[in-house]
Amino acid sequence: MITNNLITPVNLGSISGMNPLERKATPAEATESFATFLKQALDGVAAQEANVHTVNDQFIIGKADVNDVLIASSKAELSLALTSQVRNKVVEAYQEIMRMQL
Repeated sequence: MITNNLITPVNLGSISGMNPLERKATPAEATESFATFLKQALDGVAAQEANVHTVNDQFIIGKADVNDVLIASSKAELSLALTSQVRNKVVEAYQEIMRMQL
């Protein structure tokens, strides 16, 4: 089964059962939460790159199949492409905010 380390499953049961009177997160807490999520996502991309190097080394010494190398490199390539697209969207949003007139 192929899994994506960048996207974590969301438990929708916990969202529907939320009490509207619960304390809302402050902007600082929300920023910290987003920063933590972003760091985990980037660490996942780095881990996939490291995995490609490990599988390549195993292939060179004959302990891995060429299919394993191709799968690992494809997963790393897709993760990097996703990261690049997210970065492009963030830069685009930042530029749009800078163009706003107050």
